[in-house]
Amino acid sequence: PKPAASKATPEPAPKPSPGSREENRVAMTRMRMRIAERLKDAQNTAAMLTTFNEIDMSNIMAIRSKYKDQFLDKHGAKLGFMSAFVAASSKALINFPQVNAAIDGKEIVYRSYADISVAVATPTGLVTPVLRNTENMSFYDIEAEIAALGKKARDGKIAIEDMLGGTFTISNGGVYGSLMGTPIINPPQTAILGMHGIFKRPVAIGDSVEIRPMMYVALTYDHRLIDGSDAVLFLRKIKQHVEDPVTILLDL
Repeated sequence: PKPAASKATPEPAPKPSPGSREENRVAMTRMRMRIAERLKDAQNTAAMLTTFNEIDMSNIMAIRSKYKDQFLDKHGAKLGFMSAFVAASSKALINFPQVNAAIDGKEIVYRSYADISVAVATPTGLVTPVLRNTENMSFYDIEAEIAALGKKARDGKIAIEDMLGGTFTISNGGVYGSLMGTPIINPPQTAILGMHGIFKRPVAIGDSVEIRPMMYVALTYDHRLIDGSDAVLFLRKIKQHVEDPVTILLDL
């Protein structure tokens, strides 16, 4: 007899009955097993280290608030924060080629392009479709491509080709309210940026204290290839670009 076809969606986690002591076993989906395998391989192979910084989101939030309706009317896409982070990361990756590189045996592979994987949650698990040549993308290009790939992923139509070849990953735990975390590298990449929630906090501005919308960001990197100083400077470059998006336009 033919084996039963695998289900497109995983079995939902059984809801516990108060007062009972039952245990239920549910088979892991192939995607969940593959995710688990890749994450554990990354931990076993890479010398992972995480550095942190914080970003004042005031300027980018003001830009989004001012132009989001015009952006939607003209392009038919919503203006989010992800486009700013992808654009900022693309600029930083070109300036710090070691963060955009990969280890292949005894060789280092450097790239002249930036292909950024964006983590997307789906009913079957986390997938990372790739935005190709993001160094040449506008904010609209980024938002439109993220929306298209996200829809494909949620509809279960994402292809293997959509997830191959990324050189860097961005994961946004902030959509779930995460304050801070340490993301795991997506091999064979050597770094991943973790975005987190935006929360108002008192911040020293000059000699005064102001309440600003702040986001913690984390960069996990492979210390075999990337030195700590380069990781810190790379993350500071992203901070600079997001806090002052004009520097992206002026290539500063």
